[in-house]
Amino acid sequence: MIATSTARPPGDGPSSPAGGRDRLRILVLHNRYQVRGGEDAVVEREVAGLAGAGHAVEALILDNAAIRTPLDKLRVAYEAPHAPAGIAAAVAAARAFAPDVVHVHNTFPLLSPGVHAPLRALGAATVQSLHNFRVTCANGLLMRDGHPCELCLGGSVLHAVRHRCYRGSTVGSLAVARMIARHRRLGTWRCDVDRFIALTGFARDRFIAAGLPADRIRVKPNGLADPGPPPAGARSGILFAGRLSAEKGVMVLAAAAALARAPITVIGDGPLAAELRGRPNLTLLGSRDSEGVRRAMAVAAAVVVPSICYEGLPMVIPEAFAVGTPVVASRIGALGDLVGDGVTGLLAEPGDPVSLAAALDRIHADPGARRMGEAARAAYLRDWVDAAVTERALAIYREAIAARRAEGAAPAAVGARAG
Repeated sequence: MIATSTARPPGDGPSSPAGGRDRLRILVLHNRYQVRGGEDAVVEREVAGLAGAGHAVEALILDNAAIRTPLDKLRVAYEAPHAPAGIAAAVAAARAFAPDVVHVHNTFPLLSPGVHAPLRALGAATVQSLHNFRVTCANGLLMRDGHPCELCLGGSVLHAVRHRCYRGSTVGSLAVARMIARHRRLGTWRCDVDRFIALTGFARDRFIAAGLPADRIRVKPNGLADPGPPPAGARSGILFAGRLSAEKGVMVLAAAAALARAPITVIGDGPLAAELRGRPNLTLLGSRDSEGVRRAMAVAAAVVVPSICYEGLPMVIPEAFAVGTPVVASRIGALGDLVGDGVTGLLAEPGDPVSLAAALDRIHADPGARRMGEAARAAYLRDWVDAAVTERALAIYREAIAARRAEGAAPAAVGARAG
């Protein structure tokens, strides 16, 4: 399924002045997931923010819901390294819209990284958001058997096939491994992308280790609409909100709950939901809409993020900060940078229920937790508020456009690097 949406301000024309700055024409490409996730919401929010800032934006969305039958799955697995139908749709959209810059989000599996070369050949600058680690890791998490894994970071991607890293499937893992290997060999990341967006400094370092060009990677978090000043009044309890899966550390949380005095509430669903039911000191509420989650966060003493994997940028952290709620997180990957220990929350050792329980009890009983919440709200206003994040994105776009123009080369024939 392919959907195109357009958000253009009144009087839109090719790159005309807007508010003293050039109005940009921005084509956004995204491969939507079968189960809606945070990345899908981020794309929608960014499109709205860019249009609201006075720019002409068109979004081409491919949907994995179109992958229905076993034959569909085999075809998509075979075509994943270079998806011809998705690339053709993107090229057609670029020809019709004539963008200054193309911002690519998820490409797997209906677009593939091969989309960059023909778009750049048309003359547009290209930007790639790196929401996960799939440019070098089959499951996108740099995680295997419950622990961080970097075997494929600079080594052979055949490790992913041997360990069936993509959803436990040999065929699926082979499809992703072929895609990674092909674009390493073609030099896609070195030659066809003008700028990359990493969500955190930690992620940027891992992408550099994977061979992406350091001088083109910029750090920009995802934005979040301001819910307004946090409510006054007493707060109580610890809240987990997210997918109930192993990498999110929910079994560690269950073990910590049995040791902690602070009551713990869980919002979300996932493959481990049944295992969590009936656990001591753990109340499962199931799924809630975004407003329900926000209300629960606003009255919690703290939000807990007990992940045991390298998270990209879990939006639960800025969501908590936005309502003035501190966060207890694992000291792993980017989480140690996102949560200031003793400032905007507390850090616990990853995978350690005793350390996590101690941190949860400490923040629940600490009168200073209110001060941490105020610092968290200030961090949100500084780093994650929508308007500021949109401006950072526009700065990256303009840098990419300038770099593309500086090459001084005439547009090559479409598909010149498509083989």
